[in-house]
Amino acid sequence: MAIITIVGSGMMGSALAFPARENGNEVRLVGTHLDRDIIETCKKEGKHPKFDRGFPEGVKYYPIEELDTALEGADFVIGGVSSFGVAWFGDCVLPRIKDGTPVLTVTKGLWDTEDGELLTYPALWKQKLKALGKSLPLCAVGGPCTSYELVAHDQTEVAFCGDDLSVLAYLKAAMQTDYYHIGITTDVVGIESAVALKNGYALGVALTIGLNQRNFGDDTLHFNSQAAVFGQATKEMYRLLEFQGAMAPYNLGVGLGDLYVTVYGGRTRLIGILLGKGLSIDEAKERLCGVTLESLVVAERVARAIRKNIEKGRLSAKDFPLLLHIDEIVSGRGAVNIPWESFTDCH
Repeated sequence: MAIITIVGSGMMGSALAFPARENGNEVRLVGTHLDRDIIETCKKEGKHPKFDRGFPEGVKYYPIEELDTALEGADFVIGGVSSFGVAWFGDCVLPRIKDGTPVLTVTKGLWDTEDGELLTYPALWKQKLKALGKSLPLCAVGGPCTSYELVAHDQTEVAFCGDDLSVLAYLKAAMQTDYYHIGITTDVVGIESAVALKNGYALGVALTIGLNQRNFGDDTLHFNSQAAVFGQATKEMYRLLEFQGAMAPYNLGVGLGDLYVTVYGGRTRLIGILLGKGLSIDEAKERLCGVTLESLVVAERVARAIRKNIEKGRLSAKDFPLLLHIDEIVSGRGAVNIPWESFTDCH
């Protein structure tokens, strides 16, 4: 049995409490400063306010003020914050974790640098730990997994990535169940890039759903246009992974699986449909007030890095028409006008 501390009681961090506790581990769920109401509900009802099913018996709940208590004796820590909490987690949580304790992050995203490099979140945290003189095995989870379906015990396959296969094998043994299946790999850049890139592209596919609802009515489903954008997204993700030095069939498969599940459910689908229906990005954000939109963050960062590398001659704009158009909509506040003909380039 392991002692597992989950920091961040959002939907994905909380969902991982299910396989963790059902494997017989001691599970401590810590709410951030933004999760006070969630933790209070969990304490009173034994249930996350966003889930239909209650937590497995025995999960323990802590407010952020009791973080040190929750970390005491932990065999590993799961970071359950969103992309917006990456800096906070690096500043406020990592320094308080005992040296040598593995950390598994569920946060999907990339960080762009001034010279157009795309860094994974574990890479960012490594820089911070080095400055602090600390050593923590940093690992990450990626793959097609929605929190509410994990809670429902739908068959789910993900990848744990990190630098040390023995650490990854330990994490897998603690977390894997008969419905939560885990592959392990040392290609952190590959997995983290693949699952981050899918966010912006899922928004692109969702644009076609909104366009068709605007043109033919909300009850009408058209799949040709969705498939065309999905296919273009696949090509662009392939090129971006290649650019990241992370091209492998497994990585692409993990990323495309994540793209598929994101298109068919969640917040990215909602924002894409609203944009496709004709709302501006600001109007769509207002309509979804309070919803965390990580897809927008990732799309903006990746597009910004791609544009810098196009300027330097490292990449070509003709290889990324979909991503660049998504960026025009999100960052440039342009109208939806999917460049269909540009998708026909066979090279």
